[in-house]
Amino acid sequence: MIDVTEGARSPTSAQAAAGAFDNGARSGFNAWFFDRLDRYINHLSRAHKESAFAGIEAGTVVEIGAGTGANTRYLPAGTRLIAIEPNLRMHDRLRRRCRRAGIDLTIVAGGAEVIPLADGSVDEVICSLVLCTVSDTDQVLAEIQRVLKPGGRFRFVEHVAAPRRGVRRAVQRAIRGPWGWVFEGCNPGKDTVGLLQAAGFHALEVEHRKFRRSAFWPVNTAVWGIAVR
Repeated sequence: MIDVTEGARSPTSAQAAAGAFDNGARSGFNAWFFDRLDRYINHLSRAHKESAFAGIEAGTVVEIGAGTGANTRYLPAGTRLIAIEPNLRMHDRLRRRCRRAGIDLTIVAGGAEVIPLADGSVDEVICSLVLCTVSDTDQVLAEIQRVLKPGGRFRFVEHVAAPRRGVRRAVQRAIRGPWGWVFEGCNPGKDTVGLLQAAGFHALEVEHRKFRRSAFWPVNTAVWGIAVR
């Protein structure tokens, strides 16, 4: 297992300059939150993830915002996972999860605006509940396309902006500031589908499907999909 962040402990490190961060208690809370609520969040999003991630074969997979390893359950043992994860507090949990799942892990501590891989070098890029947090979604999508081989797939599960007319959209706008602070950049009302449609993928499949019976009502408007380079 290769870990390019070995020894990194603070946002003043060389890794932080590339987008890695440790916001102290806030980053620790997010690592704890997504680890402790892993089963519940997976229960809510299981149908989305089973559709989006079906058919991934063992090989090299890039995951944008791998977090604490929630998606390792959808990867075959023997997968080589290159995990782009800027929150340093997530890394220990991610390592443990990958060891248990038999996944060969490389952690890249930084944002996905610059992915340190060669052009056309991977077949699969995945992410879930991540595009809502990135500051430059257009650049991230451009990087995903750059590293994918022709015909390679970007598989995603995301919560997105609710329809313009409705209470949920108004709530998303109202809570954007505090929600984004607590969850380190998450925008509950981002037009992710519009950004994907404008990104120039060769083909794009998107299915709108709410997270059912979720306690996280403001972010229940969700999609899953597969974009082909």
